Formats: sequence, C-alpha cells, structure tokens
Amino acid sequence: MVWDERRGDRRGQTSDTRRPADIDYARVIHSASFRRLQGKTQILNLGDSDFYRTRLTHSLEVAQIAGGIVRQFQHQFTDHPAHPHLPDIARIQAIGCTHDLGHPPFGHGGEVALNYCMRDHGGFEGNGQTLRVLSRLEKFPEGAGANLTRRTLLGVLKYPVAYHEAANPAVRPGLDARATTIRIIDRKASKPPKCYMDSEADVVDWILAPLSTSDRDAFRAYVRQDGRHHKPLHKSFDCSIMDLADDIGFGVHDLEDALALRLIGRDDFTTRVPRERCAAFLDTLRGPYAQELGGDAYAAFVDRLFGEEDQRKLFIGRMVHYLIASCHIDTREAFQEPLIRYRAAMDDRARGFLDALKQAVMDIVILSPAVQQLEFKGQKMVVSVFEAMASEPANFLPREVYARYRQEGDSPRVICDHISGMTDNFLMKTYDRLFSPHMGSVFDQL
Repeated sequence: MVWDERRGDRRGQTSDTRRPADIDYARVIHSASFRRLQGKTQILNLGDSDFYRTRLTHSLEVAQIAGGIVRQFQHQFTDHPAHPHLPDIARIQAIGCTHDLGHPPFGHGGEVALNYCMRDHGGFEGNGQTLRVLSRLEKFPEGAGANLTRRTLLGVLKYPVAYHEAANPAVRPGLDARATTIRIIDRKASKPPKCYMDSEADVVDWILAPLSTSDRDAFRAYVRQDGRHHKPLHKSFDCSIMDLADDIGFGVHDLEDALALRLIGRDDFTTRVPRERCAAFLDTLRGPYAQELGGDAYAAFVDRLFGEEDQRKLFIGRMVHYLIASCHIDTREAFQEPLIRYRAAMDDRARGFLDALKQAVMDIVILSPAVQQLEFKGQKMVVSVFEAMASEPANFLPREVYARYRQEGDSPRVICDHISGMTDNFLMKTYDRLFSPHMGSVFDQL
C-alpha cells in the first residue's frame, strides 16, 4: 500500500509481526525527541510546580484523546464512506505523540525567537520543525529520520504550505524599535507563518506524491492576508483528528492546571465562560445527572470546578467526553483522495464552548504579566545562545554538532536544530555557561 511506504530503504525484521502503524508508534515512543518533551514548557514554566503538564504529558493526553475520537467515529459513523479510511489507533496515537516534537524550549516564545534568528536563512516554525525532526534528524536509518510511513507523515504535516509562500514579506522579523537602551526582538513581527520549512520541500513532495495533480495543488492552497502571514486552508483527515484532540487538551486540561494552581478566579471564569457558552454541555448532563446538579446546572458546574479536586476531576472528564462525542466527519467535495477528502470537525455549540475555555486560558494565564515576563526572558536567552554559537561555531558548538555544521556547508539551520532540540533546563545551563559572571567548570554537566 502506497501510504504505508517509507522513504528509507532499510528492511524490517522478517519475524516482526507488527503492522506499519505499530512500528511508527514504537519509533516515536522510543525517540530521543519524544523523551526531551519532558523538559519542555507547555504553558507554565518547569520548576514552578510538579503538578501541571509538560509538553510530554500534554502530548500523551493528545494521543489518548485522538484515539478516543477515532473510536467514537468507528462506533458512530459505521455507514459513513470515511469509515474504512479511519486511522489505526496506533497511527493516530503516534501522530498525537509527535505533534509537538519540533517545539523549542520556552514554548511559542522560543519559536518566535528562533524565527527571528533564522530570518535570513529560511525561518523557523515549530510544526515545520516536527516534520524535520521526523524526516531528517532522528537516527533510525541514516538520512530518513525516524523513517515513518507516508500516511503518518501526512498526519504530521499540519500546514502543507512552504515557508516562502506562507510568509508575508510585509511582516518581517526584526528588533523592537521602541527599545532604545537594549536590543529586544519585535515579538509580533517575528511570529512565524503556519507552514513547513523550505528545507523539507523534498520530503513534502514525497509525502504528497500519491495524490493526483489536482488534489495536490488544491491541498497546498492558502489565503493571502494583508498585514499578516498567509493562511493554509487544508490538512489531512488524520491531522484534523489530532488537531481537535490538541484543542481539547489545551482548552480542558490546561484549564485544569490553572484551576488547581488557583491562577484563574471564579469571577474571571464566569465572565469568559458564561452560562450561554456552556448550555449545550450542561444539557447533556441534565438527563443522567439531574439530581446531582440540582436546579442550577451552571452554578453546580462552576462550584465543582472551583471545589474539591475529586469533583473538579470528575467534571474535567465529563467535559472531555462531551467534546469527543460532539465531533463529526466533514467532506471536502473538491478532493478525491479519502485521506484529504474527509476531515474531523466539531459541532458548532461544542466548538463555542471549547473556544471559550481556550480563550479563558489564553487571556488569564498565557497573557498574564507573570507568564509573559518569563516568556520574554526565555526568548532573550534563546537569541543570545544562538548568536553566540553562530559567532564562533568551532569554539561553541558541541563537537558532533559542529561536524554536522561543517558537513552541511556551515548552515545556520544546524545551529537552529541544536537549540530547538534543547530542553528548557539545557538551554538555561548553556546560557549560564556562556553569559553568567561566575567562572563555571568544564566538568559542569549540561
């Protein structure tokens, strides 16, 4: 089957009884990039608490939710023409586990910083880096990364538009002109487009090779936007399932962290997630849980979220179940290939509820001064380490990284790969060794 083909030519063991999707899942779980997610920020900085989610636990939850959506579709849409094309559970969990592999230290702040650093060298985008990690940087067979199947890589390809096409020339990374005594990046202008990087053009061509010319051209379409980067329009069936799972994980589980750590107050929550936005969710609870909820389901819902941990956890689970059950399958009539013709979507009322949860997390937690100050500091460290290493690669890059840097023609992309793969702690220790006033030691472990 063409979608189970791999770019690398290394043969598997003849005694291996696993399906191609099972092999993909195993390779992801055992990869160094996946393990490093345990040391990367999700929203709140590592070290503030041992309770909340890291990129690793978030990715595991996304994989589990994505599997739940697939099972829901298998049960609910038995007669739908998309049913035979639903992904294996192992495949969708592999895609869920990989979806954040390319994100650098300090989350989206680090992504903005690296896009600034790479402004003259093809840019940087976290999802594009995920594809690069899986297709080039992991070391299963040399030269093909993790050597995953074509279908799994299609599910990983979140934005099928190249950097040079998605980037609006009018929005160019640069320094913030408002700063007069320090050099800081313009964080808004340095935000990358949603895309894959031009360095992976040949990989994307290989992924999309089975599509007809008309399907391939339409799948790569994007909308031009004035004053903003251009917007890709399409993603594959598998990727759309993962994307919904990611949204649910962000809106519900990151909310759970914020509630448990008392970063969101009751009034803030009810203002941003008012009664009317919760109506559809509460309607599903009134039947089986009418006695538990009493006369005012919304008040009972808020009470549980801000009450004891066991009650909060109960309602977090009910929210996830409701959102999974609210997913359905859309058809994009313009496409013939089933893997891009069908797309997972969410009912409008459930989507409105989820969007309100996500916006509450964004407004109250992510955009809070405390989080933004730490993100700013992380960006400053990322830019400083990149520029130091780029200034004297032979002296500052680890030996094996410098060897690849020379092998690839002194490419700044190699420095970017090295830094984007760092955990938060590794980046901070590298910054400390380069810039901290104390002497340090060659025996200090990074």
